[in-house]
Amino acid sequence: MGVKGPQWLSETVFYEIYPQSFYDTNGDGIGDLEGIIQKLDYVKGLGCNAIWINPCFDSPFMDAGYDVRDYKKIAPRYGTNADAGRLFAEAHQRDMRVILDLVPGHTSDTHEWFQKSRLHEKNEYSDRYIWTKDGWDRPSGFPYVCGKSQRSGCYLLNFFDSQPSLNYGFEKITADWQLPYTHPACQATFDAMLDVMRFWLDLGCDGFRVDMADSLVKNDNAKDATASFWRKARRLVDEEYPEAVLVSEWSNPPNAILKGGFHCDFYLNHPWNEGNGYYHLARNTDRKTGQQRSYFSKWGSIGGGSIARFLYEYGIWLEATKDRGYISFLTCNHDTPRIAASFDELEIKIFYSFLFTMPGVPFLYYGDEIGMTYQKDLVNVEGGLDRTGTRTPMQWNSGKNLGFSTAEPDALYLPVDAREHAPTVEAQLGKEGSLLEFTRELIALRRKYQDLGADGDFKVLYRENNGYPFVYGRGALICAVNPSLDELSAPVGAGRCLFSVRGARAQDGRIFMPYQSFAIFEKEEVSQ
Repeated sequence: MGVKGPQWLSETVFYEIYPQSFYDTNGDGIGDLEGIIQKLDYVKGLGCNAIWINPCFDSPFMDAGYDVRDYKKIAPRYGTNADAGRLFAEAHQRDMRVILDLVPGHTSDTHEWFQKSRLHEKNEYSDRYIWTKDGWDRPSGFPYVCGKSQRSGCYLLNFFDSQPSLNYGFEKITADWQLPYTHPACQATFDAMLDVMRFWLDLGCDGFRVDMADSLVKNDNAKDATASFWRKARRLVDEEYPEAVLVSEWSNPPNAILKGGFHCDFYLNHPWNEGNGYYHLARNTDRKTGQQRSYFSKWGSIGGGSIARFLYEYGIWLEATKDRGYISFLTCNHDTPRIAASFDELEIKIFYSFLFTMPGVPFLYYGDEIGMTYQKDLVNVEGGLDRTGTRTPMQWNSGKNLGFSTAEPDALYLPVDAREHAPTVEAQLGKEGSLLEFTRELIALRRKYQDLGADGDFKVLYRENNGYPFVYGRGALICAVNPSLDELSAPVGAGRCLFSVRGARAQDGRIFMPYQSFAIFEKEEVSQ
């Protein structure tokens, strides 16, 4: 195993599965682990050789499973621990990996730890959560709940009011009820999380995607204290489970990878403070006018789209972390409106062409390979809020409930896409030019050419005019993208074209690109 982790990680494309909505095998309207097992061959056929499963632990599901009631028990609606073990084994037989979603920052308020922590009598769990000294001691600057327990005190929250914060302490102490992160009680909280990790790794799990990985220690602006906990997790993995991986929801690779020791960090859509790099690539929409400003929108060049913000941020991150871990691009995830909500199929193909030819370890969200859309105005289910429309059932075929479940429609976890021509796997599988077959081809290209993989070199070759077109080198290959509605060219010489969307050509030291196009070239041969 190298510094960056086990070898399998560098050859991996992940597929994210929201288990409630993937495939229901028992007709109760909710997806299950058996459904994932039955669809492993489909996932492998996409070219994805690893799966990330959103939380599947026992939960009251006030936040879709991100409110854990028992970390060591599969929620009965998905199956049993034995089913999880069988899923791991079936995946391994196919040379695939499975990582679970670890939620370390908070639990459900129905978790046994919290039920004991809220008691009046002092016990071993009293400091497992963050409490003020009495009910009148209201914590400034933190969400909290008080008056609902035997114990006199307010407890801090991480998200919803049913999700009390686990106590990893404070880096900067501002009140007498706050414990330093080095306190034995705070260290014991993380040791309990390490115990959870061991439990699932021993059962055959291949690692964890860590929810809100940067949120453990409070008042920790530099994140050094939080990172110190994750370095303990990395030591555990390296010493006891060297083939396992840790993936963070942090979106700051220098912090996550260099400080915290994660193998991968997500590059997420962050719209605040004028937006991060990923936001400017595909999520930048003017809220007042609806005008697309995203670089990969066909209207981007008209609306002021630019690749500059992305390249600046990404360039710094890649240079800092390229020898230590991987930056992970996502087509979407369970928290973000699907890309098909704002991009048409051609725009999606151009965007995917870029995403799957970049360094790092990419993630494909279930259904994005067929262009499932974001369903607007759905009723909030299990705390999904405006994210609910991204979590709808997978669309397998033209049958009942689009092949997701045999249950009656009103019994489904969420409604399926009711449009007459809703995309399905059945309609696109084997159909030349379909988004599904296009996605499979892209992933196959990534595997065929090592230079397009996780560790290949990345070099900006041309990015004038806000990056229209943008040309970048991946080792011995040249990739060129033009998302705009204009025919453009770049002063970059290239050789034979290996792959293209809408055609492109290299001639006389230039790459000529039609509107909305992408191409991969060999490097230009230099005459002796």
